[in-house]
Amino acid sequence: MMSAIRRLISALAALLWWSLFVSIAVMLCCVTLQVVMRYVFHRAPSWTEELAVLMFAWASLGALALGVREGFHVRLTLLLDTAPPAVRAAGERVLDAVTAFVGAYLAWAGWRFVDMTSGSVSAAIGYPIETLHFMAPVCGVLVMLFAAERLVFGAPHKEPEAAAPVQM
Repeated sequence: MMSAIRRLISALAALLWWSLFVSIAVMLCCVTLQVVMRYVFHRAPSWTEELAVLMFAWASLGALALGVREGFHVRLTLLLDTAPPAVRAAGERVLDAVTAFVGAYLAWAGWRFVDMTSGSVSAAIGYPIETLHFMAPVCGVLVMLFAAERLVFGAPHKEPEAAAPVQM
């Protein structure tokens, strides 16, 4: 059962990674189109900026959640790096628990924000503004899930990188 949960979370993380890849590609295409249309044709479409902002929001929040799972989120490790292994392991568990709590709070507060702003539409494209605001609770749930995974199972195992040949 636990290995099935771990595989499901890994599949979710892979789906998240690909969604980030697509959102960054779309964002870059929008910005490129905006620049070309503005400076070459002197007529920039209004939707490109709005779509780029939407993609940037997902790339930022999604990468935050993926960073929690993969351990590349920003944090200070000065105290934990100098601690004995047992203290370091306990400190990591405490940090994972706090991170899960912050994710839960982000999900709750984000959902309240979605509820308060429902009914609005974006200016240029006209998509429901909940689409943009719903990214916060989704990010919060993912942060909570990935932090809970680290808390229960430990950090996900990564494939060892091939060692570079030693040159003499």
